[in-house]
Amino acid sequence: MTTSGADATAARILALLTERGETVAAAESLTGGLVAAELTGVPGASASFRGSVTAYATDVKRDVLGVDGTLLAQRGAVDSAVAAQMAAGARTVLGADWGIATTGVAGPGPQDGNPVGTVHVAVAGLNGTGKTAVLRLNGTRAEIRRESVRSVLALLLGELLETARAKDTEQNGGN
Repeated sequence: MTTSGADATAARILALLTERGETVAAAESLTGGLVAAELTGVPGASASFRGSVTAYATDVKRDVLGVDGTLLAQRGAVDSAVAAQMAAGARTVLGADWGIATTGVAGPGPQDGNPVGTVHVAVAGLNGTGKTAVLRLNGTRAEIRRESVRSVLALLLGELLETARAKDTEQNGGN
């Protein structure tokens, strides 16, 4: 059996987090638990994965994850700022060092004026750091959801590697 890109990324993320003594939590909308499934599919995931909130409904994003209600009313749930607040909310609510989030439109039709395939992923990191990405995906509902999982995990891995590089540079006196 071959390992998919997402499988390998999830394993690498969890190894890095375990090595660093850090944890991650997820907030998922369109992926509906697929990010959590990908992470928990890695043996030993419990050492670093705190849990997830599947915030499919807008009021769950607001009431559980703490996404600003005015933001949701003005922009809808498919928005980079919403994804960023979801990631920060997962981090806070689940007591993790890192939070990740997915929100978007997998289909069958558009949502809040956004076409199918519009996805926002986010990472909320240590000391208030974070990053978001906007995806314009094509394919079936299942393909869009799978690519959203792969993309949020890749975004998190990039941030973990960046913080490791920054820490190495700091410890080695710059340059």
